[in-house]
Amino acid sequence: MTERVVSGKVQAEDAGLDFSLRPRKLEEYIGQDKAKESLAIAMEAARQRNEPLDHVLLYGPPGLGKTTLAYIIANEMGVGVKVTSGPAIERAGDMAAIVSNLQTHDVFFIDEVHRLSRVVEEVLYSVMEDFTLSWVVGKGLAARNINLKVPPFTLIGATTRYAMVSPPLRDRFTHIHRLDFYDSTALAAIIRRSTRILNVPTEEGGVQELAVRARGTPRVANRLLKRVRDYAQVRANGMITKQVALEALAQMEVDQLGLDDVDHKLLRAIIEKFDGGPVGLETIAAAISEEADTVMDVYEPYLLQLGFLERTPRGRAATRLAYEHLGIPYNRGRPTTQGPLL
Repeated sequence: MTERVVSGKVQAEDAGLDFSLRPRKLEEYIGQDKAKESLAIAMEAARQRNEPLDHVLLYGPPGLGKTTLAYIIANEMGVGVKVTSGPAIERAGDMAAIVSNLQTHDVFFIDEVHRLSRVVEEVLYSVMEDFTLSWVVGKGLAARNINLKVPPFTLIGATTRYAMVSPPLRDRFTHIHRLDFYDSTALAAIIRRSTRILNVPTEEGGVQELAVRARGTPRVANRLLKRVRDYAQVRANGMITKQVALEALAQMEVDQLGLDDVDHKLLRAIIEKFDGGPVGLETIAAAISEEADTVMDVYEPYLLQLGFLERTPRGRAATRLAYEHLGIPYNRGRPTTQGPLL
């Protein structure tokens, strides 16, 4: 899959931008008020008891701020943070080495925690419960069990696939928070903050155009801002006005709801090839030459959020709203290709 400007997943161009725009304190973090309030209380209680914060699991679509929250928690607690991802830890010994090198009350952040292997995951159970590292070395008669006390720490797991986190691991997290898509008001506030940090002159009309097309995702909002900033610098006077934003977004083929050509391709495949559905996930993936997991994890969440797709026991189906957005008359069972192509 080629990189999409409206994808919530981390891309190469986000590396420096994400870090520079990342809030450092909970009060600077915009949105997710319910999770923020709960975490603020838990952190204050932990500080008063001089204990590490209890383990935290954050889940939701990519780009909503799970990694940012982990860094904020570490900063608010005044401790260090160790960052890794589930696929990067291949062996139980790798996990043991990381955990045994943590300092007291440190934050250990694991992205894509649902992708930990079962053997690696089992090392975490005793560590999370009583901060004792237990694992078996050797095989057969030479096998022996090793128990090692590790400093108390906070494990923060992040996942886009909450159901794939095994129940034994899930049950060991005290604080579990779902991060939801942002509304345009919160995204506009994030964009204004980013323009101040990046020193980009922006009119309110430009901010609003970016906010409504950012797919409810801060990472997408900041990426669009960066692209439109470049367009304004080269094609305009450097100021992001409403008109400049519209021209830049049109060039990127991002429509008024934040859908790009790939989203349109998926919806049109369901409508034009399969009479609007229902149609199975594997069939959709084959029709647009993508992996089924990519369709489910990357494309579907926002289309479901908009109400353009519905999941039924028989598969995915396009809704009336999808037809209307594409300019195709709603006539399930007798599709037509009328309407503009993107």
